[in-house]
Order: sequence, then C-alpha cells, then structure tokens
Amino acid sequence: MSAQRVGVRALQQVAQPNVFSQNIPRVMLASLQARPASTTPITPTEAQSLLANQRLHRPVSPHLSAYDYKQTWFSASVWTRITGGGFTTALYLFSISYLAAPLTGWHLESASLAAAAASLPVGLKAGVKFLVTWPFMFHLFNGTRHLVWDLAKGFRKPVIHAGNWGIWGASLVSALGITCFL
Repeated sequence: MSAQRVGVRALQQVAQPNVFSQNIPRVMLASLQARPASTTPITPTEAQSLLANQRLHRPVSPHLSAYDYKQTWFSASVWTRITGGGFTTALYLFSISYLAAPLTGWHLESASLAAAAASLPVGLKAGVKFLVTWPFMFHLFNGTRHLVWDLAKGFRKPVIHAGNWGIWGASLVSALGITCFL
C-alpha cells in the first residue's frame, strides 16, 4: 500500500507544472517582441475600400499557359482526366440513348449492335476497337500509378518522368495487343 502511495505521489510531482520552466519562455519572448505598427479604428466603409484596394494588388492564379507544356499537356495526369471525362460522357450518352430508344424507334438492343459491328470492314473494326481500348488501358495504368502515389511512393522527378513514358508505352502496347489478339 505504501509503495502505491509513493508511486502516486511521484506521478503527482512530475505532473505539476514547474514555475521556472513555464515563465522563462514568456519572459524571453516579452523582451524580444516589438510592435512597431499600431492599429487605428476605421469605419466599415473604409474597411471595405481598404480591402478592395488590397485585392487589386494581389496576384492572379496562374493559368495552364504559365506552365511548361511538357509537364502539363503531355503528362499522364492530364490525359487521365481527359480519358475519364470521355468515358463519363460516352456512358451518359449511351445510357440516355438506350433509355430513349423505345420512344424514338432506334434499335440499340445487343443483337442489333452486334450485327452492326459485324458488318463493319476489318480495318474499321480494328480502328474502333483501338480507339476504345487505348483510353481504357491508359486510364487503368495511370489510375494504378495514382493509387501507388496515394501510398506516398514514386514522387522523385526522374521516377515521375520515367513513369509517364512507361504509362504511354504500356497503354499503347496493351491496346495494340488487345486490338490484334482479342
């Protein structure tokens, strides 16, 4: 019992604030601080005009034209957004068309779409297949890279540049492979 009391008393003494350790930083900061500027009361209309004047001198956010085109336009991240937007647009257009087909007399059933695709020439089929496959593969590979970035890996500039070229190459090769062999 007495050992427990000794332990509790020791913890209480450690937990108590030390007068010297708390006041020394305040004393040092008080001697170092200087307030050369003072504030004066102003009316709300003066405050609004002051704020408007300050806003006129603030810099404007940079536009994409302020950046290097190799890093903005040709980087894989921009094209991931473009392919994702394209897929979203295509999904919405097809969904709305599919829902409106019975009302308009269009035939968008699976059998009629398969028959229309089968009637295309081989070169056109391959081109359409590549144009659908490449954005999908690009989005897949670069989305995977973004998931790796979420793990905080691969943020060195040479790794990013090599990854950009790797994404472009892997997406083109895999899209060509799928186009030719599937």
